[in-house]
Formats: sequence, structure tokens, C-alpha cells
Amino acid sequence: MRPRTTRGAAVSGALLGLLLPLAGLGQTAQAASGTTGSTAATGLHVSGGRLLEGNGNDFVMRGVNHAHTWYTGELDSLAHIKAKGANTVRVVLSSGDRWTRNDASDVANVVSECKANRLICVLEVHDTTGYGEQSGAASLDQAADYWISVKSALEGQEDYIVVNIGNEPHGNSGYENWADDTRGAIGKLRDAGFDHALMVDAPNWGQDWSFTMRDNAASVFAADPDRNTMFSVHMYGVFDTAAEVRDYLGRFTDAGLPILVGEFGHDHSDGNPDEDAILATTEQLGLGYLGWSWSGNGGGVEYLDMVEGFDPDAMTSWGERLFNGANGIAATAKEATVYGGSGGDPGDTTAPTRPGTPVASDVSAGGVTLSWGASTDDTGVTAYDVVRVEGASETAVRSVTGTSAQLTGLTAGTSYTFAVYARDAAGNRSERSATVDVTTSRGGDPAPGACSVGYSIVGQWQGGFQGEVTVRNTGTSAISGWTLGWRFADGQTITNMWGGTPSRSGAAVTVEPASYTADIPAGGSVTIGFTGTWNGANTAPEAFTLDGADCTVS
Repeated sequence: MRPRTTRGAAVSGALLGLLLPLAGLGQTAQAASGTTGSTAATGLHVSGGRLLEGNGNDFVMRGVNHAHTWYTGELDSLAHIKAKGANTVRVVLSSGDRWTRNDASDVANVVSECKANRLICVLEVHDTTGYGEQSGAASLDQAADYWISVKSALEGQEDYIVVNIGNEPHGNSGYENWADDTRGAIGKLRDAGFDHALMVDAPNWGQDWSFTMRDNAASVFAADPDRNTMFSVHMYGVFDTAAEVRDYLGRFTDAGLPILVGEFGHDHSDGNPDEDAILATTEQLGLGYLGWSWSGNGGGVEYLDMVEGFDPDAMTSWGERLFNGANGIAATAKEATVYGGSGGDPGDTTAPTRPGTPVASDVSAGGVTLSWGASTDDTGVTAYDVVRVEGASETAVRSVTGTSAQLTGLTAGTSYTFAVYARDAAGNRSERSATVDVTTSRGGDPAPGACSVGYSIVGQWQGGFQGEVTVRNTGTSAISGWTLGWRFADGQTITNMWGGTPSRSGAAVTVEPASYTADIPAGGSVTIGFTGTWNGANTAPEAFTLDGADCTVS
């Protein structure tokens, strides 16, 4: 991840692409006609523009990215990702050129954990990110050397893994070399004896606003002697309209070339991607997608975390959307048949039994704990989906692996109706449980002055900075929902915020909380972060208010 674009060039290129005929892609695709399947057909392989398993079953990736190389102690995340319904995980590795190298032993362990959790494993080298523009980035040739050096961990695993040669292998400089560099890396791996399905990322920080991958995909595919390469585009700010999403993916499917969305999010600093269009279009075309990312994001894109702090029971709004929303993972993922899943076959069509009626406890102004009787299933229940029921409609609230869930971010003095579904590994969903009605308490407001606020500048660069604000409840009653206020002294502006939603009137800033920061227990605190701009000076605010009451500045 870390897509960066020259927005003007990206938009003009994207609009131009919508006007161009299919000729460029279609003509080059003809060169590969008759050779659209893997000659080796070992394990996962490409045929007819589709990714198939070794037994010929069509396999559509539905999953997420996991930043393993920076969080090697969080391999339990694979079990949690699987429990929420994913069939694939894309695992970040390092060749040692920019980050600590993941050696053959570690790679073998990752593959073993993927298999133990019945996940297809896409392994990628992240050090190539932004090559040609990012200082220290590795080339695709260097990435190929890394794969060869860890080949012992990959041999015999063709049924379970896809080798994603290098993440976002060109930035916005030198991307014209993408096709030659990619062909060279593919050839090097095939010469070294790799029979695996290969995946190649687009240039331009993965977003291909120049259409370099799109227009050269057929020739790159034909250069693979095994015809066993698929293409991955990363959809962030460049893909902010449904028309752009449909046009880009449709050109590949029309040409019979295998494509998936290897990364995407619900928001980004370079623009607001249309995640609904991405999910709907990939479902319509039967294409894979892998959202970015499970947890651990930094550098101002923490809002792309699907769960907070690697806690599977603390899903963010982005996680809820991707896993439990329309065309999301829970509704569309099918387990690979190599693990005994139904895949695209009828196989396991038996839904789990209906969960027990939820029971409410620990009701507060902003939350409640629900517990229910376990469901049973012939292959095992993998998750429970909690929903809010409003008449004939439902809203996904939380997905958990156990038989209880702590719900937060509720509105004080409000009546809610909740119910639960059980889900198995094949994606079968039970009947909905009976409902439970809950009315949150009215809560208490903080006593005047019963708050303290700490403000710090985490990092600063020319014209920009990252700030952090910690709000502590120093009173004796919980705060449910709040409004924080301050004034910038030097005309600073907020460009992005996580943990809250900002608004501004002149120098005055007002922040409303996110669902996961709305409740502050007595003696507790929450932290919000943001990126902003400054010019000339960047003085910290002198005073803060919480719900109109002055706070101590700490």
C-alpha cells in the first residue's frame, strides 16, 4: 500500500481511458489467444482468464491484506481473518532491502499458518513499492532474487499459494519500464523452476493511472511460458467513480485476461475511492478482491484498519463494511476446495442451526453486552453476525467468533433491537435468532472542568504535520458522546482525521467522536489523530472545551 499519484495526471489519464476504444488491449490480447491456460496446470493456475484450483474449480479471492513483516507476532490474525469469512489473505513480506528480511523459515511458517486456517495465501514482497520514485525501493529483478532465495519454503505449495512478485513496483517515475521489468522477473522465476501462479502489481503506486499495465497486460501474459500470471490493480483515489472502476476491470475481462483488485480502501489521502462500486463490480464480474488492511496502519492512514489493535472483536466501520456489507466477504467468499470447502460446487449447503435468543447485560449510556446460546453446524460455526433490526431492515453491527459481543458507540437514552446469525466456513448463514430489545441509559454529563486534554505534534514536515489529541475524563461518571473544541492560532487546517470527525468555522475546530471513541469511562481516555497543514508557525492550541466545559491542558 501507499499509493501516491499526481492527481491531475491521474484524473486526466483516467478520463482519457474512458474515451479510448478497446483496440489497444483487445489487439494485444489476440497474441495470447489459444494460450490462455497454464501449460503446467500445477495447483492454482490461470485458464480462460480465470484463476482455477488444481482440480479445475473456479476460485474467486475474497479476503484482506495482513502486514506480517512489520507485525510478525500477530500471526493469530490469520485465524481471525478466516473466522470472519475470508478465503484468502495477502501477506506482506520483506526482501530485506527496506525492512527486516523474512527468511525461508519465516515464510514456511506463514504458509503453514495459512494452510492451518484454510486460507489461500498470496505472498508479496513490499520492498519494491514505488521503485523509481521511492528512495531505497527494490527492483522487480531483486524481488525475483528474493523469491529464489526462499524457494525451499514454496516448493510443493502450488495448491495453496500465489506469488505476488512485488508490491506497486513503480511509482510515478520510470513506470514506462514496467512491462519489460515484469516480463524479466516472470522469466527469471520460471527459469528457476517456479510452477506457481504468479501475480503482478500495476505501476503508478499500484493504481495504473497511466494504463501502462492495462495496455501491456496481454503481452506480459504471453511472455509467461506457463501462461500462469494474473494482474492486480490497487484502487484508491484514482478510482473514485463507478464508471472508472467498471471500465478498467471490464477491459481485462473483455480481453480474457485475469485481474483482481489486490488492494483498496473506503477512503484515502489521494481521493475517495468508490468502494461500493468496487465491491459490486467485482461481484458482478466474478473477480477477486483483497481489502487493505487488517490492522496496524500508520502514517496517517489508520482509518484503513479493519479492526483496532489486531482485536477481532473491535471492528471498525471499514471492517464492518468490507466483511458484512453488501457484496462483502461474509456474503460472497467460498472456501477453496483444496481445504474441503464447497468452492463453486454445491457441496456444503447446510446452514448452521439458529442461535439462542440474545440476553443483554451491562447496559450503559453508550453500550451493551449481548450473549446467546451457541449454534451447531456439520462443519463448524466460524462466526456470529450481530445485527440491529429496524422493522423490515437490518444493519450489521459486529461480527465475533464467540457467543458474546460488546457493542459500543450507541446513543444514550435510545431503544435498540438486536439479533444474531451464525455462519460457517462455506458462507452458509443460519436463520436469524429471536430478537432482544435494549434501551440505553441516559448517562451523565461531565462536571465542569472534569476533563483534561493533551495535544502533541507527532511529526512535522514542510507545510504539513501529524497531530494527536488525548481526551481524558477526570470526572466520576462516564461520558457517552462528546464534542471537543479548540482554536488554531496560526491558521492551521486539518486534512484528515481518525477517531473523530472535524468541522471548522474560522480558527475554531469542533470534533465529534467516531463510534469507537464515543465512550470515555471515568478515569479513562481516548485519542484522536489527524494530519494537517501549517504555514509560518505551528503553535499548539492554548485551550480546549469538552461539551462546552473548559478542560485542563495537560
